[in-house]
Amino acid sequence: MPWRERSVMAEREEFARLALLGGANKRRLCQRFEIDPSTGHKWLGRYRKEGRSGLCDRSRRPHHCPSRTDGATEAEVLRIRDNSNNAWGARKIARVMEREGSGKVPALSTITEILRRHGRLDERKHEHPGPLTRFEREQPNELWQMDFKGHFAVGRGRCHPLTVLDDHSRYALGLQACGDEQDKTVRERLSALFRCYGLPFAMLMDNGSPWGDTGSGYTMFGVWLMRLGVKVSHGKPFHPQTQGKDERFHRTLKAEVLHGRSFDDIAHCQRAFDEWRNIYNCERPHEALGLETPITRYHPSHRSFPGHLPDIAYWPGDAVRKVDSDGFISFKNRSLRIGKAFRRQPVALRATDADGVFDVIFCTQ
Repeated sequence: MPWRERSVMAEREEFARLALLGGANKRRLCQRFEIDPSTGHKWLGRYRKEGRSGLCDRSRRPHHCPSRTDGATEAEVLRIRDNSNNAWGARKIARVMEREGSGKVPALSTITEILRRHGRLDERKHEHPGPLTRFEREQPNELWQMDFKGHFAVGRGRCHPLTVLDDHSRYALGLQACGDEQDKTVRERLSALFRCYGLPFAMLMDNGSPWGDTGSGYTMFGVWLMRLGVKVSHGKPFHPQTQGKDERFHRTLKAEVLHGRSFDDIAHCQRAFDEWRNIYNCERPHEALGLETPITRYHPSHRSFPGHLPDIAYWPGDAVRKVDSDGFISFKNRSLRIGKAFRRQPVALRATDADGVFDVIFCTQ
């Protein structure tokens, strides 16, 4: 049983003094002080050697731990962690150590303990809700996801990071520091990506400007993509999880690049983005890819970016109408709203299997 509450040190000292008296019955004293005889002998031995100071509680931590990780390995774990802006966990760190041939790689639990011991671990359980069901396209360039991450202040202006991610490989095709979110800005940045990586078959975006419209859902930017043969789709309103991969990319960008940093101007941002994008694509292990890097699963599209917009051609038998300046066409004595984004563009009305029902086609969509 434990020592009584009145004063642990006083109890121990009184017991020791009484036990050292001539003719003292030590076993009976242990019973009266309600302690185990082995505990009584321990404190009595310490009191004989060290006096009252020997009755203080001592740490149970071992003086030597032969299984503890050596200093060089701990330093390597901390170096990799620091290079990730204190964002990578044990699995990513272990994979980097394996890839770099950093000797014996500690167990994941050991790496976690090293991070915790050195104050590098910020455990936020709410950010780890558990395993998710992941969906991805079967091949690179089947679908690209595109979005703006929330803007932030730089110098006297703002930076609007434009992100473009391949759905299959998670390869970051574009991470552009933009001064605004206008149509012209996005077309210029996206055209450069198309020239470098080719055209995807489809692009997924949210419903915001410049690629979304709360009315028809289409904008002139979307019409431009469709003219290039890229299918345009939009996420469900108020459901950012539709673009889950790009949303997760934004979280990683914030943790590994933006957190705790300030930037002088847009050019400063772009330099930081370019440096980190290479790390993300070529060095950073990605858990959704079995800790491989995105570049191992990506290859450019075989569909080249054309020098000019291709001509629009429809099937024989299609009823072709030109959209007027207000976004309407006339068909079978009816005025049909197509949307101002399509004004002065030809659209086709194609009969379906259902009697009297037609599809409205623009290019191939």
